Amino acid sequence: MKRKIFILHEIYGVNDFIKKQAETYSNASTTVECISLYSENTVFTYEQEQESYKFFINEVGFDAPLKKLSEKLLEARTQYNEVLLIGFSVGATLAWRLSTLPLQGIVCVYGSRIRQYLDIIPTCPTLVILPSHEKSFNVHELKEALDTLPAVHTKQYKGQHGFMDYYNSNYCHESYLHAQTDILQFFQIEQNQGGQSNGSK
Repeated sequence: MKRKIFILHEIYGVNDFIKKQAETYSNASTTVECISLYSENTVFTYEQEQESYKFFINEVGFDAPLKKLSEKLLEARTQYNEVLLIGFSVGATLAWRLSTLPLQGIVCVYGSRIRQYLDIIPTCPTLVILPSHEKSFNVHELKEALDTLPAVHTKQYKGQHGFMDYYNSNYCHESYLHAQTDILQFFQIEQNQGGQSNGSK
């Protein structure tokens, strides 16, 4: 079986964490591609959080990438038995908006803006991973809303936005391990020890 996984990054771009995630899911039957939403593959540091957020909102946004992303995913569907999508933060919100495509699975990791697109009803299996706290809204209310949708599974872990990213100040080791295991199980991928990093066992 041939499987393709696409990864959509956070506001920082395709940084070391996103690249490590790609290694985690890659194996003999699984090809992983990190999609850069930024021209010239721009990457921001964590200290540039405000700058990178403004850059994403002004230069990319949650609408403009959807057409090209849809075309890319649908093209992959003609070449692979399974096409899966995982997004982090802003990438997770974009992934959520693509959840009506005929994919085999989508994972949205702390996509806080999903709350603005609850009119979307995913038609493919969708796993939404949430932190226990977000600065700008009530995560528990979002979880309750998502739990009413038939194709959606939610998981909530102790920590704040960014808890899976071992380079981020909000990193939470225990929550990372649980969430990473859940994603691998959801995608039905055996743990790839070669993709481990300083954030895991």
